[in-house]
Amino acid sequence: MTIDHDSLPRSAGPLSGPRRPGTGLLDRPAGAAHHRAVPTPRRSRGTVRPRPALSLALVQADVIALCSAGGIAGRVIDPAGPLDPLLGVPAVLPLLLLLNLTGGLYRSRLTLSVLDELPALAARAVIATALAVTLSGCLGGRWPDCGPARLTLLLGAQLLIAAAGRAVLYHLARRIRRSRPSPVLVLGAGRLGHRVAAVLREHGEYGMRPVGFLDAAPPLLPGDTDLPVLGGREALEREVRRHGVQHVIATAGGADEAETAAALREATRLGCQAWLVPALREYGSLPVTPVTGGDHLWGFPCLRVGRPARRRPGWIAKRTLDLTAAAVGLLLLAPVLALCALAVRFDTGPGVLFRQQRTGLDGRVFTLLKFRTLRPSNEHESATRWNIAQDHRMGAVGRLLRKSSLDELPQLWNVLRGDMSLVGPRPERPYFVMRFGQAYPEYADRHRVPVGLTGLAQVNGLRGDTSIEDRARFDNRYIESWSLWQDVKILCRTAALMLHPDGS
Repeated sequence: MTIDHDSLPRSAGPLSGPRRPGTGLLDRPAGAAHHRAVPTPRRSRGTVRPRPALSLALVQADVIALCSAGGIAGRVIDPAGPLDPLLGVPAVLPLLLLLNLTGGLYRSRLTLSVLDELPALAARAVIATALAVTLSGCLGGRWPDCGPARLTLLLGAQLLIAAAGRAVLYHLARRIRRSRPSPVLVLGAGRLGHRVAAVLREHGEYGMRPVGFLDAAPPLLPGDTDLPVLGGREALEREVRRHGVQHVIATAGGADEAETAAALREATRLGCQAWLVPALREYGSLPVTPVTGGDHLWGFPCLRVGRPARRRPGWIAKRTLDLTAAAVGLLLLAPVLALCALAVRFDTGPGVLFRQQRTGLDGRVFTLLKFRTLRPSNEHESATRWNIAQDHRMGAVGRLLRKSSLDELPQLWNVLRGDMSLVGPRPERPYFVMRFGQAYPEYADRHRVPVGLTGLAQVNGLRGDTSIEDRARFDNRYIESWSLWQDVKILCRTAALMLHPDGS
């Protein structure tokens, strides 16, 4: 097992306290790992969710703008003719709403500005109209008879009305924010955290009222504010439920931000919108647009932390892909499975399937299935031995199955059952989960999503005796940037790697 000792936690971020001696992986016997080394991620039951009133109002404003623009264009071009309020609106409207949604134009932001959104609104209106005209021609439909002048008037009127509607809504939203600010927690009681808290208290247009700091070891600063330090990361869930917190703002600046990252992930699991104010001012060059997720608090660059992968719209499609691919794969590969079973029976005797306890979603333990490539001497060896790739007891059949990854085909049944997914972090045995969770702060965060047959770490060569810290980093990167297309890419790269197996 490769453990990078240089990657063991040394210094902590603003939410972590001093490290006690004797708590590291190398300070205690292998079998004495504390059972709370890897906490089971909590579900978001009973969490506070922000009200979507502004988002719904923005959708209504765009619908009204497009319908009104169709009527205006029809009346101006042909005043004597019959009023045609539609003018292709039924074809354009769903495309426009979809483009605006995916572009983040219905997302509530800290700084509300119509001028910031105007270029994105104009570009999506043009694209939606062009797509509607193209699709209408391809599908044999009839687009309303109108020339370039009428289309230009339609787009111009739609953009003008949409901008005016958003300006009114943003004015009302700022007034509501000032009168009814939402409670917010500031992670980190350092100099940057105090400046951000002061900005929130002085500028009510952001609609945030700081209730306190979370910092396990707050520094002593002159001119301290009256905001209390409510504790470290362990107090996050308690304070979120106590104050009904909807926003959490993390202020960076520590040498090791692992604790801060873990707190942000916990905040998103609790239903809060999490933000990060980076210590490096160069982040201020990030364009402040709905698409990039960039924003600012009175000049401080502010980055939005994305929603948890399991709350994103495409997650249902991921499970659908898992069920379909696993069922079809088991049917099509039935002859291969039968041949592998016969070969294993001939090589190792009765018991062709190897059953082993693995840790999956939310820290739950399940039974993983594989074709047996080696018969361990006892259950302890099965649960605690790291790698058997070079074991002299493995026969020719076992080596072939491991080299070709055919020994993992029975895991399609685990995917069908819902224990696993096609793509996700590698499932590990509980013994190693406890050990790695002590040594690597981000390891426990891998269990936010179902484990997988393959994953981002595996396709980047992190299999067998490779750095556990690197694996955890890749797994968390996969979770935080998850998309259905990323799963497809990983599956394609996995298929390509299987054509050139390396035996790991």
